[in-house]
Amino acid sequence: MTHNTLARFQVAALVFSMISAVVFGAGIVTVLSIPALAAQASFWIPAVVLASFLLSAPLAWFVAPRMMMRFKRARQFVHARPQS
Repeated sequence: MTHNTLARFQVAALVFSMISAVVFGAGIVTVLSIPALAAQASFWIPAVVLASFLLSAPLAWFVAPRMMMRFKRARQFVHARPQS
């Protein structure tokens, strides 16, 4: 595993729980606000839990490089400055 992949995995692991919480919250609000889904909540709530868990990993992997970009740009700026 390269250094960039390892760093991306670490950031994705940190972000996974936050993304999972957001996806779960959006799903639960959707299920509970629609009366037809709320009537079948015993099916839809576990489905939302499973879907939020499964969707959060690819979303975290997708978001991680964008979060790392700020630090990569700052490092490039520091190394690109001429020494006085």
